[in-house]
Amino acid sequence: MSTGHLSIDLSAVAANWRALDAKTTVETGAVVKADGYGLGAARVAKALANVGARRFFVAIAEEGAAVRQALGPDVEISVFSGHMDGDTALIRDLNLTPMLNSVDQVSRHLEHLPGHGFGLQLDTGMNRLGMEWDEWAAVAEVVLAQRPSMVMSHLACADDPDHPMNPYQLDIFHKMTDGITTPRSLSATGGMLLGADYHFDICRPGIGLYGGAPFKDARAVARLDLPVIQVRALDAGEVAGYGNSWQAARPSRIATVSAGYADGLIRAMSDRATLWYDDHPCPLIGRVSMDLLTVDVTDLGFDPEALTILGPKQSVDQLADRAGTIGYEILTSLGNRYSRQSVTG
Repeated sequence: MSTGHLSIDLSAVAANWRALDAKTTVETGAVVKADGYGLGAARVAKALANVGARRFFVAIAEEGAAVRQALGPDVEISVFSGHMDGDTALIRDLNLTPMLNSVDQVSRHLEHLPGHGFGLQLDTGMNRLGMEWDEWAAVAEVVLAQRPSMVMSHLACADDPDHPMNPYQLDIFHKMTDGITTPRSLSATGGMLLGADYHFDICRPGIGLYGGAPFKDARAVARLDLPVIQVRALDAGEVAGYGNSWQAARPSRIATVSAGYADGLIRAMSDRATLWYDDHPCPLIGRVSMDLLTVDVTDLGFDPEALTILGPKQSVDQLADRAGTIGYEILTSLGNRYSRQSVTG
């Protein structure tokens, strides 16, 4: 095969959920937006439902379709973007729960879907989504009387436990919501790790389920093996790849590997990433191109049939560090050309 192979360990996803759930005494949901962080929302949601998750979160209404089809009617699927213009039929037909972000969204929802469930999102300082103080004050009495499923906000700096923004947002959330009886949610993965003060009634882990930081105890979920198309011998002084950006300092054997930035291996990892054959590192050389990588396999002493870029020797966050980005971007960028297999154990 000329395509890479992505193995998705669903037992690791389930174990990560259980480990995070054990850190709280409240309900633990699961974020499966961006197609389950690039690993397949339907397969991931099924694995999580099997270990107890009953509340799932997606970014946009269209993402709810795969989760609803996979899990049926007995789970709640919340939509972070709320009730957007044009989403009414989808929200109604799939029984989605929009997290209303503004007075306009509140008006739209109550007008077009009276009696349909919803949640509310408040802005506690991130300035991204949610109602600010004055908006919340204008609608709180009306919307709380409609018995929303939850009131939530989102922490901006939870991956840095010592950041002063964390207690600041916690204080604002208390001031905006103390005294209400509606279930409250402030924490995703990072917030869950900050301790019980941040847990409230519902937590909603995302990246930690998929093996990413800041959940250091997470089990790895994704393995990516890439086939070698061709291996060639280069003399000292010869070059490889676009722009002649790499030049051999010694006689070398260079493997051309089937993957590139069209497959989510971003160009920023050019000349910086490492691929592996078992315990042996093989440096990526030259520029990442659309469909191909060039890798120095000289020190292997033989020509491999495939190399691993995500696996036991390199986590998604370690690869992201090499590329100057974060694990979220690596996972959610994984392309649709890979063959995919769910594994357990």
